[in-house]
Amino acid sequence: MIYTLDQIESVAKTLLKQHGGKPIWAFFAPMGAGKTTLIGHICKQLGVQDAVASPTFSIMNEYEANGKLVYHMDWYRLEDEAEARRTGVEAAMDEADLCFIEWPEKAPRLLPEGTLRLEIEILDPEHRRIFIPS
Repeated sequence: MIYTLDQIESVAKTLLKQHGGKPIWAFFAPMGAGKTTLIGHICKQLGVQDAVASPTFSIMNEYEANGKLVYHMDWYRLEDEAEARRTGVEAAMDEADLCFIEWPEKAPRLLPEGTLRLEIEILDPEHRRIFIPS
């Protein structure tokens, strides 16, 4: 699906409608592709009232959405899987009703089976393509 920033709310709705039953979403995309922005819109659709910000420095942010626990993680600063384990990401993934992960390629073996893998490509400064590889 190709989209612009003006269409991102619709993309968030579509993704939730099609894949809302998956508890772990892993976003693979280059820097500047809009991972945090898209996750923010998905969280808004879920009912998160807090401002959704990048968890780059905190590693994970916790939100509440209509009685559900949502974690938004950013593994960019993690060196490896051992460091990811020390930060508690595995326990958080187990605990959360829904978990969004940016930069999952930093510790791919920690992603449980059934993780929804989303890839975002930058087509040009205004257009992105999101897809789910087979």
